Amino acid sequence: MPAPRFDILGFGAVAVDDLIYVEEYPPAESKVQVLKRQRQCGGLTGTALVAAARLGSRCAYVGVLGEDELSRFVIESLAREGIELGYRVESADAQPAHSTIIVDQRRQTRTIFCSLDWPLGADPLRPEADLIRSARVVLVDHHGLEGTIRAARIARESGVGVVADLERDPGGPFAELLALVDHLIISERFARELSGVQEAPRAAESLYRTDRRAVVVTCGAAGCWYVGEGFGRAARHLPAFEVEVVDTTGCGDVFHGAYASVLARGGDLHERVVIATAAAALKATKPGGQAGCPTMDEVSAFLRD
Repeated sequence: MPAPRFDILGFGAVAVDDLIYVEEYPPAESKVQVLKRQRQCGGLTGTALVAAARLGSRCAYVGVLGEDELSRFVIESLAREGIELGYRVESADAQPAHSTIIVDQRRQTRTIFCSLDWPLGADPLRPEADLIRSARVVLVDHHGLEGTIRAARIARESGVGVVADLERDPGGPFAELLALVDHLIISERFARELSGVQEAPRAAESLYRTDRRAVVVTCGAAGCWYVGEGFGRAARHLPAFEVEVVDTTGCGDVFHGAYASVLARGGDLHERVVIATAAAALKATKPGGQAGCPTMDEVSAFLRD
């Protein structure tokens, strides 16, 4: 059987993030000084792919992009990280999500204003099924549901892992996508919403099924709870690593990308969660989203220390 062409195929959202750093997020009818402005490539899947690539995975973005300035910025940014974009789907009316992110330096919080009123994420018909079957892992989110469901179904039928970065239920056939995900990594807030259970460990256990390989519920500074194959049906807790937080932008996406990277190389659930937690913690010590993604050497040194 031929070796997979890529470790990870990314189908979901990419974005252009304009970051504005201020001392403190302002109240209404006020004026504050901007400390710094920065433009970065972002998005759920875009940042996850960069995180995985920096950890050594062979990655490709295969979702929809346009021919506009924002699409060109994304293509150039991801290409610099060694991510293949030759299989992307070009559409004249598509472009990345565009976010303005206000970073509060005093509280270390962020407020995101996002525009995404155009085709985004997976294409309904492409890429070809053989490319999906040749990967080790596909990374999806809740954008472009029709194409995402197609990709997830092909992947599951071929034994390819499906890692999902789901932030909300957009309606439509979302339940169909959710059923196809075998590595469900979601925030505590969304886990409560999906399961109807308030406690994070119980929510993780409720969302786990025999045809799902893992469920991870992330709880920010409180760490995460995980349940999955080889570890029984009782959720286990991994505390967050204590670091000096600079900017939490993209930490959740980095967690997903690092998890997918370790999955692609065959790591077990505990190893995936530990490395993903460490990578997200290291990202929090640096400003920006993708710019703060650590390398595997940095993660290994952090865990040794």
